[in-house]
Amino acid sequence: MWRLVRKLKKQEEESMEHGEVKVKSLRKALDILNYFTEKPLLGVTEISEYFSLNKSTVHNILSTLQAMEYLEQDEASGKYRLGIQIFNLSKAMGDNYSITKIAMPYMQEMANQTRERVYLAVPYRYEVLYLEAMYPADSVELMRSILGERAQMYCTGLGKAMLSYMGDVFVAEYLQRQELKGYTENSITDRDTLKEELARTRQRGYAVDDMEHEFGIKCIAMPVLDRSRNVYAAVSISGLATHFTEEHISEWAILLKKYINKIESRL
Repeated sequence: MWRLVRKLKKQEEESMEHGEVKVKSLRKALDILNYFTEKPLLGVTEISEYFSLNKSTVHNILSTLQAMEYLEQDEASGKYRLGIQIFNLSKAMGDNYSITKIAMPYMQEMANQTRERVYLAVPYRYEVLYLEAMYPADSVELMRSILGERAQMYCTGLGKAMLSYMGDVFVAEYLQRQELKGYTENSITDRDTLKEELARTRQRGYAVDDMEHEFGIKCIAMPVLDRSRNVYAAVSISGLATHFTEEHISEWAILLKKYINKIESRL
């Protein structure tokens, strides 16, 4: 749940670059709410010291957020944590993307057949925004919400799959704005090399994340295109690098294409 709040905070910081904050009292409340992304349980004193605010001001803000169910108070400690309304915002965000409901049954089938995790994401500005993750049916204990998490495009299978179909103009703009930071020794940090990788991705029809974002993890991904053949989303199969043999990659690419076609037919 708190990942959505972190996402909203980043959006707020980006919007501030283009305009002045109009309602400063609202800014204080959102700053406090965002602080719960760093620490899940916070008290009045800790918050007032962190933001250099009067305790009475902090108490009033927390009480208001509690009354609106954005926060709830722990009876034992008297401290606050995120409330049910944050979950409702997160769910509403996911519901806004109709592709989630379309893709989830197919994603579950792929997860069961491959025994790997399957992710769904959409392009958001110059990043990958995760909407859903499905796990093999007998691994439900590993499941966690991924809604609202973001990742860089250039070092993820999902991102490269989308970038490869987003056109030369967008890619040129992306490369001009994006710093290609190395997450692992396999991360692509050279712009010309990334262009070549995107060309290969489009030619073979799927992207490969060869431990470029996280060491020990590989994935293959394909874009989901709308009826105008524009990028709508992307789906990936992800797991331990040792599982991604050449045979499995070839087999799973065929499987992924099969289900991508089914998703696209319902958009």
